[in-house]
Amino acid sequence: MAKRIQFARTGGSEVLEFVDVTPVDPAAGEVRVRNEAVGLNFIDIYFRTGLYPAPGLPSGLGTEGAGVVDAVGEGVKHLKEGDRVAYAQGPLGAYAEYHVLPADKVVVLPDGIEAETAAASMLKGLTVQYLLRQTCPLEGGETILWHAAAGGVGSIACQWAKALGVKLIGTVSSEEKATLAKANGAWETIDYTRENVVERVRELTNGEMCDVVYDSVGKDTWITSLDCLKPRSLMVSFGNASGPVDGVNLGILNQKGSLFVTRPSLNGYADTRERLEMMCRDLFDLLGSGKVTVDIGQRFALADAGKAQDALASRKTTGSTILLP
Repeated sequence: MAKRIQFARTGGSEVLEFVDVTPVDPAAGEVRVRNEAVGLNFIDIYFRTGLYPAPGLPSGLGTEGAGVVDAVGEGVKHLKEGDRVAYAQGPLGAYAEYHVLPADKVVVLPDGIEAETAAASMLKGLTVQYLLRQTCPLEGGETILWHAAAGGVGSIACQWAKALGVKLIGTVSSEEKATLAKANGAWETIDYTRENVVERVRELTNGEMCDVVYDSVGKDTWITSLDCLKPRSLMVSFGNASGPVDGVNLGILNQKGSLFVTRPSLNGYADTRERLEMMCRDLFDLLGSGKVTVDIGQRFALADAGKAQDALASRKTTGSTILLP
């Protein structure tokens, strides 16, 4: 028997159950991973609450983890038992001691990258990769605004942007988080609890505003984000921490400067094995060089997944959070 987190109904963290399960054998094209660490992400909360529907209930939770391959299904050639691996996509169920998923979603970890680091950075790091290198390929010299700059994704983004020569202005909610974002490479920070974000961006950029805004907050920051952009520049909405952006009149993009907007996702970019491997190489190279390091701000036992999600939702976390089976 093994343990996993599941939920049989949507709702608050109280719906999460820590249950015994029998590990499933991998089918053709699949592998089973014995997790050593599991990543915690806001999208997990979206599934738990029902904002994103699970395929069926009861359902496992989570898509990111790292560990060791302990069983290989028929036809799998690029992985073998004993391989150190990580993953960020695939079926829900990473909040578990064992997880079975398609082998083409699993990558071998390079020497020197530990399981905890991988679990804390795969989904977040690949998210930053597609945002900075594909959604809008930054070359250096741009000025961007990044909401929640002290969070798990934001901490990696600050470092990656600095490595690219990009000026990242990060929004934060406290002096402590501002210090963390600056230490990670943010050019400047804005404490939205006491500063007007739009006015501060205008001041920092001498009225030029930003080339791109990256917004994972959603409903609460939508208009603010648009107001921080230069004419004909790009708004990237990639999350819904405060709720989804809906009821938008596209005319507002015209009114605020002929703006562009996109709503990307990791699955939309890492949609082939070749593209996933390319993105992972990019991430692993930066991790290996030390230009990007992963701040694991919190570690929770797998059984305490609900407490971990509550801490994330209430913005009490910094950096990445992992669960330990």
